[in-house]
Order: sequence, then C-alpha cells, then structure tokens
Amino acid sequence: MTASSALPGPHASTLDLGGRTALVTGAAGGIGRACALRLAAAGAKVRAVDRDAAGLETLSEQAAGLAGTVEPHVLDLTDLDAAEHAAAGTDVLVNNAGIQLVRPIEEFPPEVFHTVLTVMLEAPFRLIRGALPHMYGQGWGRIVNVSSVHGLRASAYKAAYVAAKHGLEGLSKTAALEGAPHGVTSNCVNPAYVRTPLVERQIADQARAHGIPEERVVSEVLLQDSALKRLIEPEEVAEAVAYLCGPQASFVTGTSLVLDGGWTAH
Repeated sequence: MTASSALPGPHASTLDLGGRTALVTGAAGGIGRACALRLAAAGAKVRAVDRDAAGLETLSEQAAGLAGTVEPHVLDLTDLDAAEHAAAGTDVLVNNAGIQLVRPIEEFPPEVFHTVLTVMLEAPFRLIRGALPHMYGQGWGRIVNVSSVHGLRASAYKAAYVAAKHGLEGLSKTAALEGAPHGVTSNCVNPAYVRTPLVERQIADQARAHGIPEERVVSEVLLQDSALKRLIEPEEVAEAVAYLCGPQASFVTGTSLVLDGGWTAH
C-alpha cells in the first residue's frame, strides 16, 4: 500500500455511530445538550444524564427525527454508585457535567469545593470505571472528557474548578494508556469560555470578585487572554467531541484538543 492509497477517502470524516450507545453527562443544556444531539444525529443511542428533568425532556423533544435516539436519565452525579452503574454497556462516554463558583480561596466554602471535585473528577472516574468492561470486551471505545482551558492554565478565584479540570486531564491520560491495548481512546476537549448558562452565571460572580461592572467582565476578564474576541458556541465543542469519536481520530489518544481562541498561545 502506498502512502497516497492509505489516505482517508472523501467521506472519511462522516461520523456513523449506528448501533453504538453513548452516554453524555450534563446533557440538559449547554455543551452537553449539543453533544447529545450531535451524537444522536450520527445514529447513536444516547443516554442523556442530568439532574434537570425538565431540561432532559426538552432535549428529547429536540432529538425527534434524528438518526439516533436520546433517552433521558435523571441522575445526580454525587450518587457515585449510581453513576458507575449508569455507564455499564456504554460505547462512547462524554464526561461533560460541571459546576462553578468564583470566590477567593480564603472565602471558598469547603463543602462546595468537595462537591465540585465529586461531580467533575470523582464522578468521571466512576463513569469510566463503569464503562470500561464493556469497551474492553468488544475491543472498542471512546472516552471524551470535556475539560477546559482551565485544565491547562489557572485563573484566580476558581480553585475548585481549576483543580478538578487539572485532575481530569491526568485521569484522561491514564485511561488512554490503560485503554490503548483494548482499542479504547481517551482524550480531553479544552474550550475557553463557551456560550452556556454556566458561563452566563459566572459574569455576576466575576464582577463581584474583580470589583468591576458586569458589562466589563466579558471583554476584560473572560476574553482578556483570547486572541479571538468571542465566546465559543456549544455546537463547535460538540463537533470536536464528534471528531474524537470518528475513525479518522483512531490514533488520537491521551491528548487535549484545545479550542481556546489562542489563549494558550501566549
């Protein structure tokens, strides 16, 4: 086989997840909702996990007519045993759920720090743990961890979020090393600020933390280090997730796909 004949054909980027089961956490809104719809459009049977029952119902309605299906699964990820059980039989796992609180360390409530680490680091570990036996058994699996630019860089006043995302990066790499002999890849997707309710709620918190008006937060705080002066859309992140699930990304594992508008180029 020559080098040219080994190149992918014109339709290699088309994602076909027919017959596959995908689980997406935090699926009721934002990035999670976009990922659930994108994977369902590719034919997957999507388990949409969130504690927001109403949001999941809306998601199910939006998924009507897609090639795949969306099955709502109301679950609080602080129930770690239930999270691990929910991941059984999963072919594609998207760890997306996240929470945020912006406070100086000396004012950061310890119980919130614990909850953030539980939802954003320990729950992904348990979900991966629950999904791997099936993935290993069939010799194929895709783990995509929705990390953040904050998995690579720190920002003030976000101790819990930054700690959780840095930990998720390490967990993802470990899963990649262990999963490689079994046909399982594990990667992170690292967006900067995405146009989601989570980010919108941060604006008021950031205004208080930095002592500036809310209208200055986006330009002077959120986008200060970004070369591209806009928020990312959830659908853009979902396309990166879809890419990592496709055949053209079969050699991509243990890495971080950065979507930060040039933030980490500094």
